[in-house]
Amino acid sequence: MWKIDLSDTEELRPGYERLFQKKTLLESGRPLPSIALQKIRENLSLEWTYNSNSIEGNSLSLRETQMILEEGVTIKGKSLREHFEAHNHDKAIDYLYTLIDRNYELRGIDILNLHGLVLRSIEDDFAGRIRNGGVRINGANFVPPNAQKVSGLLDELIDYVNRNPDHLNDIELATIFHHKFVWIHPFFDGNGRTVRLAMNLLLMRKGFPPAIILKTDRKKYYEALNQANNGKYYKLALLMTQALERTLNIYIGAMPGSSYDYTDISNIVMEPDVPYGQEYVSLLARSGKIDAHKEGKKWLTTKEAVISYARKKNKK
Repeated sequence: MWKIDLSDTEELRPGYERLFQKKTLLESGRPLPSIALQKIRENLSLEWTYNSNSIEGNSLSLRETQMILEEGVTIKGKSLREHFEAHNHDKAIDYLYTLIDRNYELRGIDILNLHGLVLRSIEDDFAGRIRNGGVRINGANFVPPNAQKVSGLLDELIDYVNRNPDHLNDIELATIFHHKFVWIHPFFDGNGRTVRLAMNLLLMRKGFPPAIILKTDRKKYYEALNQANNGKYYKLALLMTQALERTLNIYIGAMPGSSYDYTDISNIVMEPDVPYGQEYVSLLARSGKIDAHKEGKKWLTTKEAVISYARKKNKK
């Protein structure tokens, strides 16, 4: 049985509460306008495919990925594998949406099917099949378990997620699943893309939008996974909350009458009644202490979020 210690993530509690409040707000505003909902889903699926593939080394740009998926274009100078990776990930997202249900419980066959779609026509001999040999991961601070143990460990992880014996919240549970899956490394290839699909299945069944780890956070992401190998989950959990905050904000911004107005931090600190400078507000955003999200390399927040934090700090 997994021994889980999340004591180093306690300072993320306010962030968790904020995300659950936003999820409740989003659910209260459903159904969103169907045209807006479809457009958001299409855009997020494109971003999801682009970022997840880019983290694994795919060199297609966001625009090139869009041209391949939406226009059927072949990009000159890009490998056939990279084209397949774009198509495959998009199809895997479509499959994932067919599984989403409030009562869904994680199944091994679904993970295998997601992996099978990710590697289809790329490595058909290994697609959807658990590895039968050893692997090593460049840059990682651990060696994945022996192949003979993989099937049992994966079953144990799935059982843990479905029973949730430690009563973790949905975000914590997805974070633990994400790390343990990468540690088990059940496949020869495609583990990263598959785990980012499967952990979003766990979140989306509970009413959250997908958490998209951005390409620009690739280094932080790998560092966070290495820290999790040493029992420190703060950085990985923080990345998860930041990814969820961003997509929740996108959906909430599409709600009729929404007053959410996220602006570059450099603009907000110019307001006369904002008591902090850009460097400090950026630190608050990066540490998850205020309502903020990342677009590319820029952090966006609201004036209200900064003022609210300042008022709470003054009360203390």
